[in-house]
Amino acid sequence: MKLVGLCPSTASALVFLSAIFSLSATGTSAQTIIDEWAGIQVPAPPQLKTISIKPKASALLLLDFNKQACNAEHRPRCIQSIPRVQHLLERARAAGMPVLYSTSMGAGSADIPKELAPQTGDQIVASGPDKFLGTDLEQALKNIGAETVIVTGTAGNGAVLYTASEAALRGLNVIVPVDGMSAETAYAEQFTAWQLVNAPRLSARVTLTRIDLVQF
Repeated sequence: MKLVGLCPSTASALVFLSAIFSLSATGTSAQTIIDEWAGIQVPAPPQLKTISIKPKASALLLLDFNKQACNAEHRPRCIQSIPRVQHLLERARAAGMPVLYSTSMGAGSADIPKELAPQTGDQIVASGPDKFLGTDLEQALKNIGAETVIVTGTAGNGAVLYTASEAALRGLNVIVPVDGMSAETAYAEQFTAWQLVNAPRLSARVTLTRIDLVQF
C-alpha cells in the first residue's frame, strides 16, 4: 500500500488502520468450532484392553460415589454403575489391593452406598474434581508403593478426568474401566474416554478397559 503526498507518520498510521480493519473483516466471517459443530465426525471408539494388575503395586480409587454426586435424580448412570464397581471392588479386596476413596465437598463416608462402603483403614479424601489438589492423596499412594491406579467414579468429566489426568502427569500408570465411570450424559463419558487416551502426556500412561477385562 503506497500513500503519496502524506508525511511518513500519517502514512504509517493509515497503513496500520487498514490492517486492523482487514483483520476485523476476516474475523467476522471466519468459522468457529461452534459453526462446525454439527458437521464434525465422531472419532472411532478407543480400543478396550485386557489388563493384568499387580495388586501390591496398585490402588483402586473410588471417586465421589457419595449420594450427593451419585443419585437417581441427577446422575442415574452412576447408580447403574454401582453393581459393576462393587464386583471390581470385591475382587480387588480379595487380591489384597489397597482401596482409596474420595467424596465431594461436604460429604462423608456415611454417604457412600453400602455396596461400596469403605472398610476400616481405607483412606478417604474430600475435595473438588482434582482429588490431588489440597489433599494427601499423592502421599498416600507413595506410602503404599502404588505404581498403578485404577480410577472409577463420577463424574466422568469431573473427578475421573481430572484425577486420572493428574495421576498420569505424576508418573503413575492409570487404568480407567469405562463401565466404572459415569456422568450426567453419555456424551460426557465419551468425551472423557477420548480425552484420556488422546491428550498430550496422558495417552502414554492411560489405558481404557472394561471391568471384566481387569485381571488380578
